[in-house]
Amino acid sequence: MNKVHLIDNMEFMKTISDNYYELALVDPPYGIGADKKNSKSLKQSKKSATESRDYGNKNWDSNVPDIDYFKELLRISKNQIIWGVNYYPYDIFAGGRIYWDKKVTMPTYSNGELAYCSKLNSIKCFTYAWHGMIQQDMKNKEVRIHPTQKPIALYKWLLQKYANKGDKIFDSHVGSGSIRIACHDMGFDFTGCEIDKDYWEAQEKRYNVHVSQMSLFSPEDLEPKQVYEQGEIFL
Repeated sequence: MNKVHLIDNMEFMKTISDNYYELALVDPPYGIGADKKNSKSLKQSKKSATESRDYGNKNWDSNVPDIDYFKELLRISKNQIIWGVNYYPYDIFAGGRIYWDKKVTMPTYSNGELAYCSKLNSIKCFTYAWHGMIQQDMKNKEVRIHPTQKPIALYKWLLQKYANKGDKIFDSHVGSGSIRIACHDMGFDFTGCEIDKDYWEAQEKRYNVHVSQMSLFSPEDLEPKQVYEQGEIFL
């Protein structure tokens, strides 16, 4: 299964039994106003300029999710990787951390992002350039359709490290759909939620285009590419 539901994630999670998913890999709002930043540059890539659509002018990053969201997430999943843990004022994230070094050099921007990982009691670092027009893999540059979009390579690294074959993966805030593509390529059962219809439609298109393109490649072309990882720091 690989499906994204157009639904409020709290409504969906209430229908799920305890510990149903082996891993919840989520990127909730950080409450830092990312929905208001760089909206003019975040347009879906289309052949005709008259068809381009702005996906940056939303109102979903004004506040962090409340504690009930995180309690539901922990209820329905055996393990969790939660991005933005440093922004959430809740004392429920005892465990390890994953630091994504984005190789950002501008002093006014964060150098990376931090995630809680229930499978760790240490800190691990993944290095992958991702800032503005700069991406680690410029030859296979990803189209940006969401203000907080993360690279597919990041999700593939996380799945390789912290998921096992046959695991059911859940994402409560699918956004650009990068995690969905990673799960498809690596053979994981994936279920996600996206409440905004525009983003839902954009990631559906992105996913379907990716799947159709993948079918054109030979098996050797589908071998995982090398990702960039740095060492772990023990607590």
